[in-house]
Amino acid sequence: DARRQRRLLLVVVCVALLLDNMLYMVIVPIIPDYIAAMRGRGGAAGPSAPAGGNESGGGGGNRSLLTARYPPTGGGNEDVQIGVLFASKAILQLLVNPLSGTLIDRVGYEAPLLAGLAVMFLCTAIFAFAENYATLFAARSLQGLGSAFADTAGIALIADRYAEEPARSRALGTALACISFGSLAAPPFGGVLYEFAGKRVPFLVLACVCLLDGLLLLALAPPCATGARANMPVGTPIHRLMVDPYIAVVAGALATCNIPLAFLEPTIANWMKDSMGASEWEVGLTWLPAFFPHVLGVYVTVRLAAAYPHLQWFYGALGMAIIGASSCLVPACRNFGQVIIPLCGICFGIALVDTALLPTLAFLVDVRHVSVYGSVYAIADISYCVAYALGPIVAGQIVHTMGFAQLNLGMGLANVLYAPVLLFLKNVCQMKPSHSERNILLEEGPKGLYDTIKMEECKG
Repeated sequence: DARRQRRLLLVVVCVALLLDNMLYMVIVPIIPDYIAAMRGRGGAAGPSAPAGGNESGGGGGNRSLLTARYPPTGGGNEDVQIGVLFASKAILQLLVNPLSGTLIDRVGYEAPLLAGLAVMFLCTAIFAFAENYATLFAARSLQGLGSAFADTAGIALIADRYAEEPARSRALGTALACISFGSLAAPPFGGVLYEFAGKRVPFLVLACVCLLDGLLLLALAPPCATGARANMPVGTPIHRLMVDPYIAVVAGALATCNIPLAFLEPTIANWMKDSMGASEWEVGLTWLPAFFPHVLGVYVTVRLAAAYPHLQWFYGALGMAIIGASSCLVPACRNFGQVIIPLCGICFGIALVDTALLPTLAFLVDVRHVSVYGSVYAIADISYCVAYALGPIVAGQIVHTMGFAQLNLGMGLANVLYAPVLLFLKNVCQMKPSHSERNILLEEGPKGLYDTIKMEECKG
């Protein structure tokens, strides 16, 4: 039935988001060693090395299974290569999102989601068998293309199938939890499999799961066999959504709240080693505890939104204030236990902002535009990509020229100053959809034979 089908489609979307973020982070413990090995300089053995027999160039010990997110390799050139490699996915995704959002509005949600899964399967297979940096770069960029379709179409599909609250907030919150789990579980997953089974195995496992997810989507909603697109209205063009002041405020909040996470990921490992002498396992486990407050933030926001839906703007503003305060506390930490606390605060705040504002985007489209969600969630994806495209390239340069403390204070101040801007969304919940004949008829009730027929068609 329809209820069971939408639950299974939610599973498909959550698995797609989980895979995308696992592929994004699974290369963290693999790629620095692998690039150094391909250059023949002191890294662990490359793709031809026997599984389990990898040794670091400085000694005979085993490589850490939970290495730093962006650890330094043999020299500056490798650092630049790693930074560009990590940013290439977000950059291409940023460029493709305006096109993918428009296409999703025109053809529906299922076909772009399936196409995104197919591209992700292809780039995962390329990662597994890559033998040089150019191939790795191509696979990473190709992942951005797949993500631009899979992520945007998946979130839009959830918003479309879960049209009522609080079910929409719960479904989107579940998707956000899968994103968080994929990002945080991928480095240990990749490190363990790389250590004991070789470089290709983590990617082949993800490719198989991606293939199964695509087959499940085909079974549930064959893109070419559904008549859903014939009944969909024409969506609002993305350029008109971008100039909507309410949507612009939400997009700015999504970008601002993710900047601390995107900028800390490539810089905090070296800072911990320099300032507190952190070990490899401490650096590798830095972000893992933050998964639990992120899930807690999603759960709390969903429950509060169900009880007090008119305060969605406040939950987002509170999350940005928590992110700002936590970012300012990071440079004051002096040991591993202390640094965990502000990082958990950052992830808790991001959960509040994302879980409150993603359903708000769908609601704004419902009441101010046409209820087609591809373009509006493409805008949300663009907001995320702005932060994650700049992070691996810009953050290190800021730390080098201004210092780690100044970077965190700047990010914290930006979030604290943006939080009051969300007051602009205070009256959003009082808006009523009144832009279409369908909504007018359903709101006012039938007044004659023609209106009665139109209302029954809309109900059908």
